[in-house]
Amino acid sequence: MSNLANDPIQPQLDSLPFLCRRPVRITFYVGLTLFFLWMIGWGLIPPLLDPTFEKHVQEKKVIVGMTRDQAMKAWGSPYQMNVSYTPKGIRREEWVYEDWLDAGTITHRYLYFEENRLVGGWK
Repeated sequence: MSNLANDPIQPQLDSLPFLCRRPVRITFYVGLTLFFLWMIGWGLIPPLLDPTFEKHVQEKKVIVGMTRDQAMKAWGSPYQMNVSYTPKGIRREEWVYEDWLDAGTITHRYLYFEENRLVGGWK
């Protein structure tokens, strides 16, 4: 029968910093892997569930990957459209929407397109 106080491995485990202990590292790496997979799935799964974006258009929502026509069907025509080109010749568009809440309050929504595909936006 061994005594833990006399065990030569026990002092080595106690001297390791918390983050260097094997169970902590495994838990940390598994958590990072699951988070990474969730982030990839978050961007890939919605277009797979609605590849033509018809459900999104009917619900008046826009999602990355839509064409300009689909976004226009969902939100209508923008108030302002700014077009620019990158040094590599890629066409970029910024669509600006104005929402009048009352006579003195305006909010803006923005959509960003590259080569006819929606790449982002914000309210």
